[in-house]
Amino acid sequence: MSLPQFYNRELSWLKFNARVLQEANDPDVPLIERLRFLGIFSNNLDEFFKVRYATIQRIHRAGKNATKSLGGISAAQLLEKINESVIQEQTHSFQILAELEEELRKENIIIVDETEVLKDHEDFIRSYFNEKVSPALGVIMIEESTALPPLQDGMGYLAVRMCFKDESVKHALIEIPKHLSRFVVLPDLNDGKQYIILIDDMIRHRMHYLFTIFDYKSIEAHMIKVTLDAELDMDLDLKKSLLEKIRDSVYDRKDGDPVRFVYDREINQETIDFIMAKLKIDGDDSIIPSGRYHNRRDYLKFPSLGRQDLLYKVQPALPIDDIKIKGSLLQRIAVKDFLQYTPYHTFACTTKFLREAALDPLVEEIKITIYRLAEVSQVAGSLINAAKNGKSVTVSIELKARFDEQANINYAELMQEEGIKMIFGVPGLKVHCKACVITRRENDTLKRYGFISTGNFNESTARIYTDYTLFTANRKILKEVERVFEFFEVNYKQHKYKHLLVSPNFLRPAIERLVRREIAFAKAGKKAKIRLKLNSFSDYKMIALFYEASQAGVEIELIIRGICCLIPGVPGMSDNIKAISIVDRYLEHPRVYYFHNDGQPDVYISSADFMQRNLDNRVEIACPIYDEEIKKEVLDTLDICWKDNVKARVIDKEQTNEYVKNDQPRIRSQFATYDYYLEK
Repeated sequence: MSLPQFYNRELSWLKFNARVLQEANDPDVPLIERLRFLGIFSNNLDEFFKVRYATIQRIHRAGKNATKSLGGISAAQLLEKINESVIQEQTHSFQILAELEEELRKENIIIVDETEVLKDHEDFIRSYFNEKVSPALGVIMIEESTALPPLQDGMGYLAVRMCFKDESVKHALIEIPKHLSRFVVLPDLNDGKQYIILIDDMIRHRMHYLFTIFDYKSIEAHMIKVTLDAELDMDLDLKKSLLEKIRDSVYDRKDGDPVRFVYDREINQETIDFIMAKLKIDGDDSIIPSGRYHNRRDYLKFPSLGRQDLLYKVQPALPIDDIKIKGSLLQRIAVKDFLQYTPYHTFACTTKFLREAALDPLVEEIKITIYRLAEVSQVAGSLINAAKNGKSVTVSIELKARFDEQANINYAELMQEEGIKMIFGVPGLKVHCKACVITRRENDTLKRYGFISTGNFNESTARIYTDYTLFTANRKILKEVERVFEFFEVNYKQHKYKHLLVSPNFLRPAIERLVRREIAFAKAGKKAKIRLKLNSFSDYKMIALFYEASQAGVEIELIIRGICCLIPGVPGMSDNIKAISIVDRYLEHPRVYYFHNDGQPDVYISSADFMQRNLDNRVEIACPIYDEEIKKEVLDTLDICWKDNVKARVIDKEQTNEYVKNDQPRIRSQFATYDYYLEK
């Protein structure tokens, strides 16, 4: 059987999540950070089932023949492979959790369950349960003759089984409150140890308090969790605004179909059968036997306990060379472009730029795209300030940003109330580009300033996502950013771009031209090279072009954090393609395109991955880097990534996640990048 041309997208994503799990299993990662990687692994898996698994399930149930788009296998086969992989990784993750808990014990951090509660903690637990937990609990009795109310997506439930002397059985579900911390730090006993109890076990410990009216013989509780299809089913009512349609769709998610059912493998089989029948879960759903605790995404918030020795050493965000917090940022940009690379650099330049624009009496207009904002956003605050100061403010906000829809609706309504002009996307397209342009009146002429980024304008994620932001007053680039905003408002009008690469109409053909130019150089016997840094590479047409480039002799180096459907290193197909993936302390998020161009490199930073949705169904921007110093800076940091031999994994035809091994000095790219800027 010949090797396929493409690696399946969903299976490749699961391989990425396995790399996250590798971080939880790495003894060189600080102990509490390892627990948090376990939380990331679990959270990622929840989102995968809500979106990707649900989509494949829909294809299967509709009976569609979609083997080509699924990488050469049927939807039914793919669902089976996904379940097999997930069960394997879940089992591994519980083994890791058990090992981590043992490591915590060695550090005198003791996680107790309901059977291990010390007498000295009884009063505290009783009081905490009565005051905080019990008032927030929902207890649902499950009767044979009545329907089960819809279960909330991702909510942890304790399935209770009560057995009576007459051999009868009653069942109930206890909702574990989301708003309460999953981990309760118990009082210090001055014995050199720190004690923690999970709220699940606190409920088990006090469960008799909830069911005192029943004279049961025995009682037990095991956790279950349901994941629901998170696809937005849009209302076709023409009388409703897009804002209303998105709000209604988000609300209707609570009635989504189950796509995954996870249960404690120690639970009584009769209880499982009873609940699954009530939920109408069948063989097409992913049914995963698991461990005692689900919703392990909560480990993302595992308490630090003051143990800095069990956390990553704090790396203070660095100032940008020659950029001072005091004084005018716009004056600095007027002289020279500069690059902000978070979290190595402070995100403060983004917020300072917007604050200054909001207050500067010469600034007349601000236009910005918003995809995801922080929960408490200085960006939104500055835009509202600007509107109050009489500026014309236009905000293009993407209401369909996955899982941030409600937050964006709330911000959109708030900004609308303050007189900000809101643009709710483009029909049929998501607005995913990250750009801002302001207009300032200087000596009776209008001058533009702005920034283009690879990531969201979000103070929270800027501390853990790596992203480039170019600040510029380049009139050619910013004139074309203005054209993108004109397209938002007048969708039928197509603009021409000489500098920016803009999807959906111009990014794909531009990349194809740049690749074919390298092919031509290779065929002419010249050096030809492409290096890309992406989150995902799954577009089949683009992959086929890269195979063609490989066969022509173009040297191709790929740094792909997540999905990679391209199969590198296959003789006669992709001999000249090498690929790695880096998963480490920070989430690698920037997209960078480098083309050698016969020694005159073209370098772009972008919000766009090489996925069909980015190239054809979204508004994206790839921005050229013209300043030679900044171009060198981007290429230097890209080179550091490529040389990583500590946290880089090889992407091969099996995607086995083997670490890069060579005889070069150790380079851990994220730490080396910080040192690069520290020295700079």
